[in-house]
Amino acid sequence: MSTLKSYFLLISILIFSFNGFSQHNIDTEISYQWPSDPATSEKLHQWQDWKFGVIIHWGPYSEWGVVESWSLCPEDEPWCKRTGPFSDNYYTYVSAYEKLRETFNPTGFDPDCWAEACRKAGMKYVVFTTKHHDGFCMFDSKYTDYKITDQGSKFSKNPKSNIAKEVFNAFREKGLATGVYFSKPDWHNNDYWWQYFPVFNRNVNYDPKKYPDKWENYKKFTFNQLEELMTDYGTVDILWLDGGWVRPDNSLTKETRPWLGKNQWIQDINMQAIASMARLHQPGLLIVDRTVYGEFENYRTPEQQIPVTIPAYPWESCITLGDNWYSTSPAEHYKSVNWAIHTLIKIIAKGGNFLLGIGPDKTGNFVPEVYKRLDQIGKWMDINSQSIYGTRPLPPYDLGKIYFSQTKDGEYAYAFYLIDENDPFPVSVELPDIFADNHKTVKLLGHDKNLPLQRKSGITKVMIPESFIKTYSDTPALVFKLRNQK
Repeated sequence: MSTLKSYFLLISILIFSFNGFSQHNIDTEISYQWPSDPATSEKLHQWQDWKFGVIIHWGPYSEWGVVESWSLCPEDEPWCKRTGPFSDNYYTYVSAYEKLRETFNPTGFDPDCWAEACRKAGMKYVVFTTKHHDGFCMFDSKYTDYKITDQGSKFSKNPKSNIAKEVFNAFREKGLATGVYFSKPDWHNNDYWWQYFPVFNRNVNYDPKKYPDKWENYKKFTFNQLEELMTDYGTVDILWLDGGWVRPDNSLTKETRPWLGKNQWIQDINMQAIASMARLHQPGLLIVDRTVYGEFENYRTPEQQIPVTIPAYPWESCITLGDNWYSTSPAEHYKSVNWAIHTLIKIIAKGGNFLLGIGPDKTGNFVPEVYKRLDQIGKWMDINSQSIYGTRPLPPYDLGKIYFSQTKDGEYAYAFYLIDENDPFPVSVELPDIFADNHKTVKLLGHDKNLPLQRKSGITKVMIPESFIKTYSDTPALVFKLRNQK
């Protein structure tokens, strides 16, 4: 058995096994609960193999090109900043925001084009915002008229007006799994932000304990809308619930309790009933009640970051391609293909999934820069995807510019060499002994011949063929592959 294989097995035993770490959970801070339902457990293992997905934010706010929902929240935070002609008066701004649906008319909406671009980029699942915190439904809910299909919305006359259904059908037809994003708080609903009282912050603006009937109405409303999504929109693989301040009291942590503000009003919507209903209609459904640690958070979702150490639970980093979850401002900065590929590699090297955040503009199409990035990502994935899908972490995980993964059965190991945008293309790469020990050749993905390993003065390196450099001079990362010795 090679040094590499022996080292991995030792670390795996000491830390955790990704194929059954519900019994080997080392998260001493907040325990993770592997799903007890066999169908959900099986789906979770499948999800861990997908590795790469997309989350799409979209709503009438695209008329202004501004960040989703948060400008309605009267908190003095950077992400709640209001701009434009209505920004000087909060109530005028809210009224103008809610009228955006009267002009929102995305006649260029083509979900097949979105789905094909994401498929070519190598993505395996989509999470789409059926309703964000502003309460506007991008699906045909019979429990509100604040929706894309209502006659008060300009796009309602379009045959594709049930946008969520069109999106899920398009991505499903391209072979991608589907995820329903749904906001637990609804800032448009009078049983959440009651018009009798002013709005204080992101939370419910009345005490649910003092007005239990009103809160019960809101719970029924939430349940009913989720049941619509679980029954009328085809097969759903993931229910991705946002708004972590809506949660039971016993789930609050030192980190999440401040989200409730000074009133500390508890907003329990009975996740047990919601989960039971959802899985009755969608057996094996993964539920992601974000930040609410427990049985209804089947995997965790660090936002705009990659964990420093390898988590002992299933996880997915959700990170935006642009500066924000949604913005089509001319000033929006889109990250490079090198950033995207490097981020994917860093995440899978630690055993996670990468959920890339993008969104269309008000016409219903992705901006050209987004399509360009998806195309560039896809070209790299066409050559190197075997080192991404279905892989597991491989110690030592990363060494400088080199990251590692391996196949689930441990038969093959991969080393990724990251190339920064301004770096000269390497003519040779030094491989760590733990990767190359006891091997004479290594495979470079994208090249049809094995390459000899050169050892001198304790250093192992591989020369990059000139033909490869000419063909892939703009590649963000090189991927080396070898078979682990038994």
